Amino acid sequence: MAKERLYLFDTTMRDGALTTGVDFSLDDKRHIAAMLDRLGVDYVEGGYPGANPLDTEFFKQKPTRNARFCAFGMTKRPGRSAANDPGLMGLLAADADAIVYVAKTWDYHVHVALGSTLEENLDSITDSVKAAVAAGREAMVDCEHFFDGYKANPKYALLCAKTAIEAGARWVVLCDTNGGTLPHEVERIVGEVARVIPGERLGIHAHNDTGNAIANSLAAVRAGARQMQGTLNGLGERCGNANLVTLIPTLALKPELAERFETGVTPEALRQITHVSRAFDEMLNRAPNRYAPYVGASAFATKAGIHASALAKDPRTYEHVPPESVGNKRAVLVSDQAGRSNLVSELNRLGVEADPGDPRLSRLLDEVKAREAQGFAYEAADASFELLARGVLGGVPEFFAVESFHVSVERKVVAPGVTYSASQAVVKIRIGEERLISAAEGNGPVNALDLALRKDLGVYQKYIEDLELRDYRVRVFQGGTDAVTRVLIEFGDGNGETWSTVGVSGNIIDASFQALVDAITYRLLKVGVAAQ
Repeated sequence: MAKERLYLFDTTMRDGALTTGVDFSLDDKRHIAAMLDRLGVDYVEGGYPGANPLDTEFFKQKPTRNARFCAFGMTKRPGRSAANDPGLMGLLAADADAIVYVAKTWDYHVHVALGSTLEENLDSITDSVKAAVAAGREAMVDCEHFFDGYKANPKYALLCAKTAIEAGARWVVLCDTNGGTLPHEVERIVGEVARVIPGERLGIHAHNDTGNAIANSLAAVRAGARQMQGTLNGLGERCGNANLVTLIPTLALKPELAERFETGVTPEALRQITHVSRAFDEMLNRAPNRYAPYVGASAFATKAGIHASALAKDPRTYEHVPPESVGNKRAVLVSDQAGRSNLVSELNRLGVEADPGDPRLSRLLDEVKAREAQGFAYEAADASFELLARGVLGGVPEFFAVESFHVSVERKVVAPGVTYSASQAVVKIRIGEERLISAAEGNGPVNALDLALRKDLGVYQKYIEDLELRDYRVRVFQGGTDAVTRVLIEFGDGNGETWSTVGVSGNIIDASFQALVDAITYRLLKVGVAAQ
């Protein structure tokens, strides 16, 4: 039986740009469009042409090869013709394959927000769609607040959608703009609309204000919609939009959906989706959500020993899809709850040879549990765990030894109401018989320590030139000002490899330094250099 085609529409560069703290540059937008194009998304929306100089420049040349590039804007204003509406003319002037209009479909909004009559709003929809079609563009209409409008006045909301289709729109997209509609309501309403407008002309645009954007999108598909809109990593205003990074694997890997529908994302492209998700976070300078479905670092992580034992026999016991199908990897975490099965599985994954009958494994397990009782967390610090394991099972080369370090922080008033703060660090290390002293000033004590430690590592310097501290997290526990502090650090290199280390101490600087030393030691171990 032939599969039905589902069309994927990305609105990251419009809805995603409304996320607090997110501001895309022109290069960012071009990179995002290219990533989505390679992934196999059908429609890529670029935002509002003419909204600002950046977007005006972005729409001068289509940035996609395969995906249809879309310009977004309002329908024409009431009381003027399409030809005399500057906003509409700006849309038609953009180098875009499709024009996406947002139209009011809730009678309350037409009267209050638009200040128009219901009939004038319908005329605006008709004239705007016809203008796009006459210009040779694919036209679609985002029916803003459709579900709230349908609940308040179903006849008028449906009339808006029908008007768009009759004027020549390829798609009408039903928008849950406030994000408050629940899945059973979406399925019922989309089903009722689909009796009037063919499902292959209907789309769904869901916001996540009740945590149901994914469920609502799937409910709409079950009811007949054949276009799904969303954003990378679920970005969007307020609580975000439907997450395409979750929707795409669900459509491809869940049998009841995969056997019925197909998208433009191939199995090969699907294996890149973890990379796409994390590269996007890296672009935004955000730490990836380790608990994200399919692509998070914890999505295929197992902590309990009994689970690890079952996974070793058959991964299907605790995995709903194979991690490699989405470009992720299995992780059997080592913690104070771990058993020997966890240790063996994790060591195998890390490439550390270990005989299940080796008595040193018991010593390693005891060491892990003792350290986690002190506050260490190896489930989030693979690199530190591998160094610990290699140390117990066979030894780690001593590339360098830290003899001492010193950090000072200075803060002074340089003018009324103006203060100056700086941190300096001095690190003394020994490499073989050679002693080295490095000093650096940084934006805070940890940054100063990091810069000083990596300023001159003698014969090893060339191996750490491209290292970058990507993420720094602190957890304070067990008390007040005398509390124990756990520091987790993530490093990366120019090849895109990342690794995490952990340090624990009553002193946050000492805990940070432990993690820094582990991170550099791990790097030298992995590049295979010999200790002096």
